This record gives sequence, structure tokens and C-alpha cells, in this order.
Amino acid sequence: MNVQIQSVKFDADTRLVEFVNAKMAKLDRFAERSTGADVILKLDKDVEKGNKIATISLHMPGEELVATHQARSFEEAIDEAIDALKHQIEKFKAKVEK
Repeated sequence: MNVQIQSVKFDADTRLVEFVNAKMAKLDRFAERSTGADVILKLDKDVEKGNKIATISLHMPGEELVATHQARSFEEAIDEAIDALKHQIEKFKAKVEK
């Protein structure tokens, strides 16, 4: 899967980029037909809820699955967004099989 990673308002270090790539490689097993993904990492001002936001757009044939999550760390935000995408992929597969 072709994964594009963007970091907004900061420079992502190599450890974070490797973490994202490893997680997206695991997600690729669920989304066999995906053509690519965009991962956008942003910093927010809201420290209460967590100031790290991860948005993942997964390109599927005929549809785009998007999940956004906000947390105190990028790793946690990415994990939660991927969990949400797994649920969306299951629904997408069920819809396609009908």
C-alpha cells in the first residue's frame, strides 16, 4: 500500500514515521483492495483532550474511508484511528459482498 504521511505545524521524527508505516502495513492485511492511504498528523491547541490529531484516509475502489482521532500522543491517536478504520473496512466488505 502506498502511504503518504504529512505532518502539519511540526516535523515528524523518523521513529514516528516508522511507527505509522508499521501500523499501516498491518492494516493492509485487512484492506486487501486499498489503493493507498494518506496520514495527516497535526498539532492542536486543546491540551485537555490531547493536542495530537491523526487523520487517516484509506482509498478503496469506489469509496474513501476516513478516521480522525485526537489524543495526548500521536501513537495513541494513530492506534485509535486504525481501530475505527478496521470497523469501517468490515462494513465496506459486507456492503461489497451483498
